[in-house]
Amino acid sequence: MTAANDSARLPPATPLDVRQALTKAEDVAFPLRWGIIGAGSISAQWVGCLRACAGATVAAVAARDAQRAQAFAARHGIPAAYGSYQALVAADDVDIVYIGTITRLHKAHALLAIAAGKHVLCEKALAENVQDAGAMHAAAREAGVMLQDAMWTRFFPAVEHARTAIEAGVIGEPVLVQSDFFDPIYTIQAATLAFGATAQATKVTTSGRRAGAAIVEYGDGKCAVLTFPPSNSELAETTEIIGTKGRITLEQPGHCPTAITIRVPEPGGVPSRYRTRNVPAPLERFEYPLPDAVGLPVAYPNQQGFLYQAHAVHRCLAAGLRSCPQYDEADSMHAMDLLTRINQARYA
Repeated sequence: MTAANDSARLPPATPLDVRQALTKAEDVAFPLRWGIIGAGSISAQWVGCLRACAGATVAAVAARDAQRAQAFAARHGIPAAYGSYQALVAADDVDIVYIGTITRLHKAHALLAIAAGKHVLCEKALAENVQDAGAMHAAAREAGVMLQDAMWTRFFPAVEHARTAIEAGVIGEPVLVQSDFFDPIYTIQAATLAFGATAQATKVTTSGRRAGAAIVEYGDGKCAVLTFPPSNSELAETTEIIGTKGRITLEQPGHCPTAITIRVPEPGGVPSRYRTRNVPAPLERFEYPLPDAVGLPVAYPNQQGFLYQAHAVHRCLAAGLRSCPQYDEADSMHAMDLLTRINQARYA
């Protein structure tokens, strides 16, 4: 049996790296010793999820304030704490660095770790602009280490399912994406999920600052409508991918969904109730509960899903890969290019 046939038999939510036979599912147990840069809440959530990853050991944490690093280490049972990032990346017992600092510091911290020969998982947005992101990726390629843009959305089973359905042509050719979230990078990645990382954005139109929006045109009538409501609003928080034959909904919260709905008409039908006497297309809904192995006392929505990303990093490094196919350099750079263009237009 061919690898393609094997792939076709796998469940639709199978992680892309496993589905493509690039990695082995059991390599979540591949040993990696993690160093944590930044002692804030996002780093705490990441450490909590690493505890449920069979191959992960959290070896050290660093912060600008040594006392803050020591307090974080004490709370999370981490054996070493450093008051400088240089000391952490120089540590012999650190294989990979997680960067959980603010965006404007990502480039400096990533380059520091890369220069020390460490793999890097860097929180999103990867950098302040596409130029900095390009420099970071180039440095990682030259050093032969992983620089993984931590777009955790792409590793959720519901999103893996959506990708499989798109690739299989279940909804036909994607022509429209609608996505909302207060952090634009999450909505931008929805566009690259639907249209691919090599699609060329021909025009970007933006509006608003406090509550913003962008229309990204791709030619051939394809576009993404992205909205950025205030974080303190009751936002819809869903992603819709509309194709020539049907529609995929990544349900609330769309940036970390645990459910997906696919609406496709019967064979020979049309995906429009305006042409079917108001009869909606049949739908299938699939739920993917969060991993129960993760216990986080105070988490952001669905933060337990960090574990999916952790598992992928372990599998991919075990296989000698330097990025995860769910969100590789091309995805990262396409998204960073759009983010740069959107920010320049919104804040000009």
